[in-house]
Amino acid sequence: MMHRTLIDVATLQANLDSPAWCVFDVRHQLADVGYGRRAYAEGHLPGAVFLHCDDDLSGPKRGGNGRHPLPDPHTFAQKLAQCGVSANSQVVVYDDSQGMIAGRLWWMLRWLGHEAVAVLDGGIQAWQVAGGSLTAEVPMPNPGDFCARKCGGTVDAVDVLKNLGSAELCLVDARSPDRFRGENETLDPVGGHIPGARNRFFRDNLRADGSFKPAELLREEWRAFLGAAMPEQVVHQCGSGVSGCVNLLAMEHAGLTGSRLYPGSWSEWCADPGRPVAR
Repeated sequence: MMHRTLIDVATLQANLDSPAWCVFDVRHQLADVGYGRRAYAEGHLPGAVFLHCDDDLSGPKRGGNGRHPLPDPHTFAQKLAQCGVSANSQVVVYDDSQGMIAGRLWWMLRWLGHEAVAVLDGGIQAWQVAGGSLTAEVPMPNPGDFCARKCGGTVDAVDVLKNLGSAELCLVDARSPDRFRGENETLDPVGGHIPGARNRFFRDNLRADGSFKPAELLREEWRAFLGAAMPEQVVHQCGSGVSGCVNLLAMEHAGLTGSRLYPGSWSEWCADPGRPVAR
């Protein structure tokens, strides 16, 4: 059985030793970029390979392309192959930040055409609550044959700008409500949001324990939030193309497929003073 959105702890435990399964630890903190490596060294799921949000899941920053620009797809595909991923691999991704970073890698694999990828529901916390063991041993995976089969599902700043005010594009901002309003902005030099964007905080997809709400409830909430907009008209964004992936994951889990990502997001948008800002 292929797992495409979320996976529970019991299913992962039952398949953890399978050579066809690849597990990634992507723990990260925006304000402490060394945190993930330290946490991984202290203890991670057996067999899990660490990838860093800035160094592995992002490409070079040029000043105007956002805080987490996408890496070159073929270079990233080679990195995944070195980590053991093959065309037939079931990939599982986890973090400890309510899926914020795990969602990014989940989306990136889909961006490259790999459908068999799922986020561990509840993260490493759920694993530990269920009695799952941790290890400090660093795995040495055999290289896989993974390669990029496509690179789709994105829009850029030009697409967003030319569709401002158009019903053809429904822009959804995953940041916290205060940052969306332009308040308490500590990560980007300009506060506010892209004109016309709607705000759906990525944590609104989660229950109190950090696991995702049931698919049926997510579908009901997202349909009410989107109104007449169809999933294929939805473009997700956030501060830098990371937490917006959680909203995209939630929609996919709810069966609302076809939405896209603006990877540059607010950090790219606000880097050009010629682009309009709403507050």
